Amino acid sequence: MPHIVPSFGRIGEENAFSVLARATALAEQGRDIVNLGIGQPDFPTPPHIVEAGIKALRDGHHGYTPAIGIPPLREAVTRDIHRRHGVEVSPDSVLIVPGGKVTLFMAILMFGEPGAEILYPDPGFPIYRSMIAFTGATPVPVPIREENGFAFSARETLALVTERTRLLIVNSPANPTGGVTPKAEIEALVQGLAAHPDVAVLSDEIYGTMTYDRESHVSLLGYPELRDRLIYLDGASKTYAMTGWRLGWSVWPKPLYDAARKLAVNSHSCVNAATQWAGIAALDGPQDCVTAMVAEFDRRRAIVVDGVNRLPGLSCVKPKGAFYAFPNITATGWKAKPLASALLEEAGVAVIGGPDFGCHGEGYLRLSYANSAANIARALDRIGQFLSERSPTGSERV
Repeated sequence: MPHIVPSFGRIGEENAFSVLARATALAEQGRDIVNLGIGQPDFPTPPHIVEAGIKALRDGHHGYTPAIGIPPLREAVTRDIHRRHGVEVSPDSVLIVPGGKVTLFMAILMFGEPGAEILYPDPGFPIYRSMIAFTGATPVPVPIREENGFAFSARETLALVTERTRLLIVNSPANPTGGVTPKAEIEALVQGLAAHPDVAVLSDEIYGTMTYDRESHVSLLGYPELRDRLIYLDGASKTYAMTGWRLGWSVWPKPLYDAARKLAVNSHSCVNAATQWAGIAALDGPQDCVTAMVAEFDRRRAIVVDGVNRLPGLSCVKPKGAFYAFPNITATGWKAKPLASALLEEAGVAVIGGPDFGCHGEGYLRLSYANSAANIARALDRIGQFLSERSPTGSERV
């Protein structure tokens, strides 16, 4: 029997896809399942973007493209960054990738090795920790706390930096909490990092267009003092409902760009051509589709928060961004993962247990409101009924 190298034993996964598979299997058995688990907009990709992709195929864009992405798309990314953040970046610093995870993969591979430490948000996107562990580096969780509105604390983050720290990952607006870190806290982090010039920063801003209550997204690209060590992550999946198109982009400091390019050549060669032309239409085309989608998410956010706060044993702070709520379930007496499993199997509601996002996720569930208002209301009714009828037993209990 062949033996793979030990590092593969350290790879984790994203349990949202496991929950999706189980929810799909139950639905195929005839069960009525409401899915508040997967982080995927329930809107179709806007028609003008679809048409651009179709046109690209009809126009003969069927071959390889440059590993770094076609020039018109890299230029469109720079225009989008200037429009949204007021920041100038060169197309020569932009790398087009097949989804945001690829940027994570590249950045963590560059800095992760035995003896190194990489800081990441916890609870946070599970691939952060998985990839850090794979490289042999030590994953150092930065606690993301409910009492801070699920924003990171600059003071707490900086206190975790050591001489072994190679990379800091930050995420705002955040998955799974919906937290948005305010400008003052971001500026405190930037100022504090001046004492740690050898620490690179990966800023995951994939939900940057999705903020509420007049909250502004603050991009780390706006801080020139970080630009020589900042990796910026963004993409089309969430903003333009293009999860299946697999299109992301990143901005790299000059010293790291060629290494990222080589990783692209060695791993995926290039992003498929038609998707890149669709990406140009997304970035340069009308943005009213984005505005309408975010407005609908905002409406659903109110339904989720108000509904959850009426359920027995649950409480939920109002998320300021993304399309997730992260309710506190500690008063129910349930552990998070057994409750998530029971809700799916017994009540027909798919949610994700907080520990799937890190050790600080215990006591919480992630609910995605990337589903219709009617389905959200049905799900909340089922959760309420389940909690009123079913108490935890044995290992399900805290």
